[in-house]
Amino acid sequence: MTKKLKRFIGINIGLLTMSLGLYFFLMPSQMAVGGVTGFAMVIKHYIPSVNLGVIMGGFNIVLLILAFLLIGAEFFGYTIYCSLVLSGIIGGLEFIFPMNGYIVEDLMLNLIYGIIIQGIGMTMIFHQNASTGGTDIIAKILNKYFRIDIGKALFLSDALIVILAGIAFGKVLGLYALMGILINGLVIDKWIEQINQKFHILIISEEYLTISEYIQNELHRGNTQICGKGGYSLLEKHILSVVLNRREYVLLKQAVIMIDPEAFLTASSAHEVIGRGFSYNFTGA
Repeated sequence: MTKKLKRFIGINIGLLTMSLGLYFFLMPSQMAVGGVTGFAMVIKHYIPSVNLGVIMGGFNIVLLILAFLLIGAEFFGYTIYCSLVLSGIIGGLEFIFPMNGYIVEDLMLNLIYGIIIQGIGMTMIFHQNASTGGTDIIAKILNKYFRIDIGKALFLSDALIVILAGIAFGKVLGLYALMGILINGLVIDKWIEQINQKFHILIISEEYLTISEYIQNELHRGNTQICGKGGYSLLEKHILSVVLNRREYVLLKQAVIMIDPEAFLTASSAHEVIGRGFSYNFTGA
């Protein structure tokens, strides 16, 4: 399976997941937690006959035009696709599964489950370096022309929609929506952290050359050989140091056990990794 196909599948699964959280939990309880979706819910409150997908699609088209004029074409390549598909899925769900009430009556349960499901979907989309448009575009414009930090700009645009939702649906729902913005940010940050987690691994083994070759030839990662000395035996030791992602770490651990069952391996979570192969790719000769 090619990288482009994997990315396409990942984005679409994320869009479907996000739509389920929005349509079945947040929208029936009128939980406008910011974004184009929240704006569409406020509009639908005053004009009930309008389809949510139509509102979302129309507002996204306006924002995409602004993004093209004010930011540039490269920024929203995948954003165009994601925003239109998300609107289409929401409109399709509304047509196929018209909601006449809540799935659960408890507003807090609707908020928590809706935000978690939506957050997982958004994380999958962000992980593929894409976005669903909406307030992301507003935040980018504010950041570019008014030098407002992108996170603060996104919060400002979402907070404005939450205020409008509070006026339309009442202060209780407005406060729930404000809580939703905070939970959404925490869910996304946590899932992205887990997906992008890196491990710093140290291996002490007599078969260090074989393990080093496996790291280079099978995992296509570099490693560092460190000369050390045993504290008790005072014998010379060769230590391999390598940084890997979660999938690569699992493969290496299995390989080390096969190559040298007596090997000593430690793995610690790396908070941040900057360098070739992680923060940028090598393009030289």
